[in-house]
Amino acid sequence: MRAKPSLMLLIGICGLLMGNPVLAGSRLLGTGGVMQIEGASGGGLSPWGVLAGTASDNEVGVTLGATRADVDDYHLVVSGVAANLYDRVELSYAHQRLALDTLGGHQAQDIYGAKLRLFGDVLYRPWGVWSLGIQHKQQVEGQALARVVGARDTQGNDIYLAGSKLFFDALAGRNLLVNTTLRSTRANQGGLLGFGGDEGDHRELMIETSVGLFLNSDWVVGVEYRQKPDNLGFAGEDDWRDLYVAWLINRHVSLTGALLDLGSIAGLEQQRGGYLSLQLSL
Repeated sequence: MRAKPSLMLLIGICGLLMGNPVLAGSRLLGTGGVMQIEGASGGGLSPWGVLAGTASDNEVGVTLGATRADVDDYHLVVSGVAANLYDRVELSYAHQRLALDTLGGHQAQDIYGAKLRLFGDVLYRPWGVWSLGIQHKQQVEGQALARVVGARDTQGNDIYLAGSKLFFDALAGRNLLVNTTLRSTRANQGGLLGFGGDEGDHRELMIETSVGLFLNSDWVVGVEYRQKPDNLGFAGEDDWRDLYVAWLINRHVSLTGALLDLGSIAGLEQQRGGYLSLQLSL
């Protein structure tokens, strides 16, 4: 039996780490963000310019993440892994499974990601750190539903440019992390309802923003906003928002909770709720 590509990626990452004695730990706590719902480092909703974990330019590291999000008519479970190679390249994989609690059934997709740090530093450069990333998404369950609602494809690629900057002593003596992401996409509901549709089948440039305030070295509170395309005529697609708090328990463990407002999903309005996400970094 052939191993799944996701399993091969995980085995490759673990082999790399086991063969390299210089593990992560040099970068400051919190500067790698958390694992977002598509597997990349960032906030819960959006990838950031930083790379996963705390690896510096002579270290490697791996982050494992598990997330559950519950809104009125759906719940999403995500598991993922990301490797940081010398604070230059990030490789990631995430599996998303969306349960249609009211409509019935499931949607699932695999997401393979890569992110290249182009230039800069989140702490010490006035322009922050900038990275270019790609996420290849392919549905592995629920392709028929995506076709029925009007999607043109069941796989596609998101390309994004993300910049992050930490401002020291920015607000009441506390540090402030600001991120902006520009995403080129044609994904419906992040890809869980396919790509393109009867209302549009071309790439659009979406804006995503995140702000995080460090209350101290262990706690961060913030907000996120993610603009969405609107390709399907049967139901409008709203932008996503959240209000989050992250507890950086130590260099290896973090826990993030958030209040979500995802708007309309597949014709069901006002999808609001929360999510909880656990990350383990080596």
